Amino acid sequence: MSLPETALTRHAGIEVPLIAGAMYPCSNPELVAAVSEAGAIGIVQPISLTYVHGHDFREGLRYIKSLTSKPIGMNALIEASSRTYHERMVRWVNVALEEGVRFFVTSLGKPGWVVDAVAAVGGCVYHDVTERKWAEKGLDGGVHGLIAVNRRAGGHAGPKSAQELWDELADLGLPLVCAGGIGSPEQFVGALEMGYAGVQMGTRFIASTECRTSAPYKEAIVRAKEEDIVLSERITGVPVAVINTPFVRRMGLKAGPFARWMLRGRKRKHWMRTLYALKSLWQLKRSSLDETGEQDYWQAGKSVEGITSIEPAGEIVRRFAQALREAGPRPV
Repeated sequence: MSLPETALTRHAGIEVPLIAGAMYPCSNPELVAAVSEAGAIGIVQPISLTYVHGHDFREGLRYIKSLTSKPIGMNALIEASSRTYHERMVRWVNVALEEGVRFFVTSLGKPGWVVDAVAAVGGCVYHDVTERKWAEKGLDGGVHGLIAVNRRAGGHAGPKSAQELWDELADLGLPLVCAGGIGSPEQFVGALEMGYAGVQMGTRFIASTECRTSAPYKEAIVRAKEEDIVLSERITGVPVAVINTPFVRRMGLKAGPFARWMLRGRKRKHWMRTLYALKSLWQLKRSSLDETGEQDYWQAGKSVEGITSIEPAGEIVRRFAQALREAGPRPV
């Protein structure tokens, strides 16, 4: 039996309404390709592709395309923290379009320039949001859908539940994707039955055989419970969901007095976020690849509660798809 079609499957050109969210530093090419090959869509995280996994951006995309003929997507973090970064992101978006990528996920900032470039060649853009005011900015920018990041998500979690976000955003008339807290097939089906057009998962795919993160990181996700996930301000200056490891406890969760002062200033906050980013890029890269487990600085969401094993990414997608076939929720 075929899967029910949703707005997400139509926009992304996929069979399973499931996105493997872009993750720094975890989105290696093999993982992205495996998810797409199984019928969902893997999203390229450009800094992971180039800085962590060592690929020239264009060649990295071509490598992924050598592993799968199915659609892949790209994440564009569009906050204009510096002219240099913005120019690099513009180049990456243009290269992705030249290489045939037609599905984009934007985060932070105003997505209008990405929408203009992508829509011109028939592609679609979905925008990460945590509340209505950001959703309205995405709507004004012409995005085709919204990824509703709830309080159970890894990375930069939002303040609201999946149901609260659905109730708040459904009247905007855009397809909504549920991001946060989905670790089991039952939760996947539940989000679609709530009305979402699809689900975005990150943590579940870290605990996969294709993901190049360390064995201790993957095992920590399998062992962790929901209450083991805490929010740390020490990565980017705003709360990020991490596993409450000994390293995290030693470091503390709150930004220091100087950092807080910097982050309160309209201009100063960009400098502070840049400093955080430079430090965290190195720290998270080192921690995620460290096979000793001593650098236990690991991002994860509350979906850990439903993750009980390390599996091939394709098998995860197929198992979730089978649950959807059996449930047969309404098309969205």
